[in-house]
Amino acid sequence: MNDHQPAVLPAQRLAAEAPALPVAIVGAGACGLVAATVLRDAGIDCVLLERDARPAGSTALSSGFIPAAGTRAQRACGIEDSPERFARDIQAKAKGHAAPHLVRAYTEAIAPALDHLEQRHGIAFELLDGFLYPGHGVRRMHAVRERTGAALMAQLERAATGAGAWLVGDATVRELYVDDQRRIQGVGYRRPDGTLEQLRCQQLLLACNGFGGHAAMVAQLLPAMRDATFAGHAGNDGSAIRWGQALGARLADLGGYQGHGSWVVPHGILMTWAVMAEGGVQLNRLGRRFHDETHGYSEAAVEVLRQPDGIAWNVFDDHLLALARGFPDFQQAEAAGAVRSAPDRAALAALIGCPVEALDPALDRFTPPFHAVKVTGALFHTQGGLDIDAQCRVLDQQGRPFPNLLAAGGTARGVSGDAVWGYLSGNGLLSAVAGGWIAARTAITTGGCA
Repeated sequence: MNDHQPAVLPAQRLAAEAPALPVAIVGAGACGLVAATVLRDAGIDCVLLERDARPAGSTALSSGFIPAAGTRAQRACGIEDSPERFARDIQAKAKGHAAPHLVRAYTEAIAPALDHLEQRHGIAFELLDGFLYPGHGVRRMHAVRERTGAALMAQLERAATGAGAWLVGDATVRELYVDDQRRIQGVGYRRPDGTLEQLRCQQLLLACNGFGGHAAMVAQLLPAMRDATFAGHAGNDGSAIRWGQALGARLADLGGYQGHGSWVVPHGILMTWAVMAEGGVQLNRLGRRFHDETHGYSEAAVEVLRQPDGIAWNVFDDHLLALARGFPDFQQAEAAGAVRSAPDRAALAALIGCPVEALDPALDRFTPPFHAVKVTGALFHTQGGLDIDAQCRVLDQQGRPFPNLLAAGGTARGVSGDAVWGYLSGNGLLSAVAGGWIAARTAITTGGCA
């Protein structure tokens, strides 16, 4: 096998003099950073191996909104919520297809995780106000003040490194070393100049990637997204799945993913779905509304791609424009010139390129002027991967956990079931943050590394 491809190699290939740490974490996204923070809070040494020079990943490309039930922030706003209610919302969206053990584990873990990050590490989470994302019964989206994924990542990195976690950038893990008892003994990672460095570990957490950036895997496993724009991070190259296959790990929910029906073209910017959730409509180039926007932004990606040229127009009025301007992603789109305005129906029809009489009656809900943004459907990240138990331990084909291999975040199956319509807003960061929290606690309590 090419040395630069993901590989599982015998432990004998790991140099005896390679440095050793109790826990190695592959990937310094939200999942890895949360896990590292929790490990260091417990006094466990760990290292984050990150392929980029600085942590970014899928989280930095997202809005950074984390759904959680029962947090301090919710209580401060007088909102009554519970993990059980949150779990019901997740399963309702996934039509009962989400893994029950993970739904329960993540909905129970996410509030303690956020409250811990706030109280011990000073990450102040605000509860988003003013609207509900589709499928959520109460307001439970939490964000840092800046309301961006990049800002969330900056604060998580500060927490992890401030707690004493080692962060090694420009380190692309390509090799796992395993012994005859299926125990991971260490990893090998490539440097930018091509050299290979090795590290021994007592426990390994895969918090690295999905497969959204691997065109062949997308074409095979997610045919509806075969020709979609990939708006996720390039690091989602399917390495974890290929390691899992080589190890004999079980895979699950590979048909699940998060799409988005509001990727601004040609600018390549995400437009907030809050506009659609609060009454905006999507029209195709024929001027017709083609789906129910309140069902969610993930499945909207497929609906948009089915339209002529795979294009739609987000149409809204002044009231929704004011709402949209509260979101940094929309501010960026507007600054780039993506938001077009039309004083009347005739001007809107000319903008879209359809006869005025073809415009959908759904526009009757608006008072001119109209505002419109040209969008397509995009793939953001996958929701299937290595099968794990409620402690984030990777399972083999018989459902048995590997001795010291953990996985969470984009590497593992999530809580969206096996189809695009199962994705409830925020499921990706729920799995990342709650999964990182749980995986770290598993390493602490069962890994023999305390």
